[in-house]
Amino acid sequence: MNRRRFIKTSALASSYLLLPEFLKPLEKLNLSDTGEKNLVIVQLSGGNDWLNTIVPFNNDVYFQKRSKLALRNDKIITLNNELALNSGLSALKEFYDDGNLCIVNNVGYPNPDRSHFRSMDIWQSASSSIEYWNTGWIGRYLDSNCQNAYQAIEVDSALSLALKGERLKGIAVKDVKKLFDQTKLPYFKDIVDIEKKETLNEDNQGYLYKTLIETYSSAGYIYETTKTTTNDFEYPNTNFAKQLKNVATFIESGLNTRVYYVSLTGFDTHVAQLNQHEKLLQTYAEGISAFIKNLRSKNKWDNTLLFTFSEFGRRVEENASAGTDHGTAGNVLLFGGNLKKKGIVNDGPDLKYLDDGDLKFKVDFRSIYSNILSNWLNTDAAKILKSNIVPFELI
Repeated sequence: MNRRRFIKTSALASSYLLLPEFLKPLEKLNLSDTGEKNLVIVQLSGGNDWLNTIVPFNNDVYFQKRSKLALRNDKIITLNNELALNSGLSALKEFYDDGNLCIVNNVGYPNPDRSHFRSMDIWQSASSSIEYWNTGWIGRYLDSNCQNAYQAIEVDSALSLALKGERLKGIAVKDVKKLFDQTKLPYFKDIVDIEKKETLNEDNQGYLYKTLIETYSSAGYIYETTKTTTNDFEYPNTNFAKQLKNVATFIESGLNTRVYYVSLTGFDTHVAQLNQHEKLLQTYAEGISAFIKNLRSKNKWDNTLLFTFSEFGRRVEENASAGTDHGTAGNVLLFGGNLKKKGIVNDGPDLKYLDDGDLKFKVDFRSIYSNILSNWLNTDAAKILKSNIVPFELI
């Protein structure tokens, strides 16, 4: 097969270039269930309004700053005498009550950036606000601890910075069967044959060939490992819930994966926030609830930690369009059956002493990463985070 025909016929080539250093050949893979712990990361994209998620319902400043958006008693679920859940999160109350949810307030980083792209890069790379890194915190975990890229899977069509390392990058898989079927097209066999006949290098598109060869192997492994697993657990009919159902199926199948990454979009609520935000939170909560109950039914929950973040919170004061603008600090949520700290683990937001209208962060998000890396993934957090940040002990 000549180079021109390969480039012309390979419709997948451009997308798979996002996934270099993919996987080792299928025959070298360990197909057993390792029984190791799973980390599931949930990204709320757009900058979630955490003040209307974990609500300071007893704070006069909250109502002064939000005459239209402040949530009253019929729109909240009380947790203690200061904080409540948005009623859209009602499906999560049982996990708070049984100690499977912890809420961390005032999470952020020094010198915050209000750009979606830049702040998300900071959270995904675990850099400071003045550093620009091209690897993610999970990608560096792969580099340090793993042999195969499928040990971190993003349930999407493209790979986030968080899962990109120098040596290894995770794999983005939205539809396992479709990916597997595409690797069975004739030109994939031609590529495998090329590897047997030629020494691949930059001059003969070796990088491209090797990427697709490794995709061929990884797709086969994931498909063969998961194809006999049938997940009949009922989930809500949303794209977010479908992502989580895929993750639950992967976990049940014994796929040798440590980290899963999913996302829910729509949180950039500058206009008419109230109803759309509640619906987004309901989508999130009902998907998470089904996922936890699914794993519990398969005795897989105690080995799973679920971590939720957003790139920033929103400003304390509502805007003129009944929405909120880009802010700074907010919350993170952790779900698990083995949490050391449960419920609300630190003081709520201080709305009287703000930084130019924004919440002041008190917990550096990297201290939570440090705890997850050290205590859950059992690795050298300082090496991966490139600093000796003190872990915020949660697990």
